Amino acid sequence: MNIVVCVKQVPEISEVKVNPETGTLVREGVASILNPFCEYALDHALRIKQATPDVNITAISMGPPQARAALLRALELGADRGVLVSDRRFAGADTWATALTLAAAVRAVREDFDLILVGKQAIDGDTAQVGPEMAEILGIPQIMYGVRMELTPNGKRLRVKRESENGYQVLEARLPVLVSASKGEAIRRLPSFADILAARQKPLEMITADALNLSEEQLGLQGSYTQVVKIFPPQAKKACRKLEGLSPDQAGREITSFLSQENFI
Repeated sequence: MNIVVCVKQVPEISEVKVNPETGTLVREGVASILNPFCEYALDHALRIKQATPDVNITAISMGPPQARAALLRALELGADRGVLVSDRRFAGADTWATALTLAAAVRAVREDFDLILVGKQAIDGDTAQVGPEMAEILGIPQIMYGVRMELTPNGKRLRVKRESENGYQVLEARLPVLVSASKGEAIRRLPSFADILAARQKPLEMITADALNLSEEQLGLQGSYTQVVKIFPPQAKKACRKLEGLSPDQAGREITSFLSQENFI
């Protein structure tokens, strides 16, 4: 069985700042990490591998050369192979162009895939669009927000417990299928020293746009239907009134009085 896990390198969210003049993210000098939801996707892949013999996990990332660090982390966490999809022609890609490029990369490096796992979203963009778009491009079923995954006894279908607005659903889909991973029971593993050393011996390769069956018009900014023109922090909220040192009865009376004065009740 061949599992492909698409991963992304993102800025450490606690250190993200916005340039007030250009309205763009300040990435210089900001530490980068492997997207946490991608780590959850890797954890789901490893759980399947532990329960099923002969499973191979390929981690794929689209990004600049420094994104190799995210793939190295994926190898430390248990992936068997890393593939970096990197080319200046990918610059400016929106979610559609990114999904199209990643789908072409999956076909190029692991055409015989059985399962594609992605994080439900990246913590920098939070769009949650690339995974579903990849499934549509590849023409395979998709299940979003999976928190538990297992193969059925015949090994031809995947059973997924997924989050929904009203609780959970359990769905099955015939392989190949794409699933986006939520946290669920997954954990962000800490690789051992042996895992770190072993990762340096695993294959980590890079492919460019020339390896993909795509035209120049489908790549990067040219192939994008949307463009982010500005990013800005939310406006500061108005000052609030804080109640401290009151009993529940006193706090209730104060809140009721405030709501009455403001014509909420």
